[in-house]
Amino acid sequence: MLLLDTHAFIWLVLDWSKFPASLFKILDEEAGNFFISSISAVEIGLLVNSGKVSIPCSCDYFLSKNFDHYGVEQIPVDVAIALASTQLPPIHRDPFDRIIIATAQAHNMTILTKDRTIPTYPKTKVVWG
Repeated sequence: MLLLDTHAFIWLVLDWSKFPASLFKILDEEAGNFFISSISAVEIGLLVNSGKVSIPCSCDYFLSKNFDHYGVEQIPVDVAIALASTQLPPIHRDPFDRIIIATAQAHNMTILTKDRTIPTYPKTKVVWG
């Protein structure tokens, strides 16, 4: 089970060339076992609003259609995950990443991310980083 970091979901949908060739086998093997934190919807919306990411439709349509197409399941940010994110070591302050890390830990998932800071968190499994 792979929890997609926000950029990993965006690249899965828009630009596979951003992934190293070594990941294609893992992506193929894990197809149907992709998950995303609901916090990524906030991050995607902010990236689109700031012009850092361009998508061909509304965020709502982009997310729902691609969740369906790629078989991505959403994991909501509940109180336990939100509070767990505040208890992580102060390695960095990105609240989106902290919630993604707490989500992965709560559900015993591996995070698919290019981020090199996320793997430095204890009890955090990462592919790619």
